[in-house]
Amino acid sequence: MTFARVRGAYEKFLEAVVILLMAALAIEVTVGVIFRTSGYSLVWYDEIASILLAWLTFYGSALAAVKRAHIGCPEVIAMLSPRAKLVFRIIAEALVIAFFALIAWVGYSILDVLATDSLVSLPEVPVNYIQSVLPISAVLIIFAEILTLPAVLAETRTAPGIHGPSTETGPQ
Repeated sequence: MTFARVRGAYEKFLEAVVILLMAALAIEVTVGVIFRTSGYSLVWYDEIASILLAWLTFYGSALAAVKRAHIGCPEVIAMLSPRAKLVFRIIAEALVIAFFALIAWVGYSILDVLATDSLVSLPEVPVNYIQSVLPISAVLIIFAEILTLPAVLAETRTAPGIHGPSTETGPQ
């Protein structure tokens, strides 16, 4: 299986996760509003809605990473020479992977600390389960970066650049 096919399957998987989280959030908020309107507020719905929104943000970031949809500065990179573009792209990718490796490690480290805590409105739900989104999403983003790296480097090598005004006079 090629990188492109694995990347495509991974993207579909993350899309399904994000759609599921969006649907769960929409249903949960709708049910909460219905109950509140009828005079029977659910004590847990605000807290769960916040958690679902956070999860949606983290898993959505992994989806954006695999789609290469995060904010960038392509105009600045386009002004560099082909060699400098490649060097900057490699440095940028290494920094992104290192940052999310740190997030994964720290996120995993805090899970033991949070093992004895639980949600305020649902005491039977441990906080470390909720906070597991940090290391999981960080690993998903690292995987997305690695899956897209060959295509990004190939594109960097072949992308046209803007190197300022031409110094060639050409035929007269």
